[in-house]
Amino acid sequence: MAAPLGDAQRDDRPATAVELAEIERAVDAWLADQQATNPAVATVERGEPGEHRWYVRMRGEAREVFAVWLTLRQRHLHHETYLMPSPIERSEELYERLLRANLDLRGVHLAIGAEDAVYLVGQVPVELLDARAIDAVLGTHYEAVERWFPIAMRIGFASVYQG
Repeated sequence: MAAPLGDAQRDDRPATAVELAEIERAVDAWLADQQATNPAVATVERGEPGEHRWYVRMRGEAREVFAVWLTLRQRHLHHETYLMPSPIERSEELYERLLRANLDLRGVHLAIGAEDAVYLVGQVPVELLDARAIDAVLGTHYEAVERWFPIAMRIGFASVYQG
């Protein structure tokens, strides 16, 4: 396993361009390893040139396919998954249930994003990034999607969701 990146004595300063490039190369390698060894990882794609972004397509059971978006910023790796669209019914019940669910989630939290869609979001400080941290991010999203997608859909799309 690779050692964590960054200096433990960073004092929360932003990563330099050189440090970001080093972290980016390491994340590329760790994600390539995940794609080769983790059967839940279907594909890994990069963002636009100049962006420090990855799209990891995951294979699930409750939700057949979903993506984990990773964005490297100066102080942390931001990660998120689009869980479901804005509910068409029982939205108050759904949002209350998901807000309460945040108490049990570790490494991610549920949030309302663009167009009132529901997302799983989290961050890892750059100085804590290593192969295990990447594996934990992907595993955390997988576990949360598997657990909460069917529940959320049964509440917010009760009249049309058959899962």
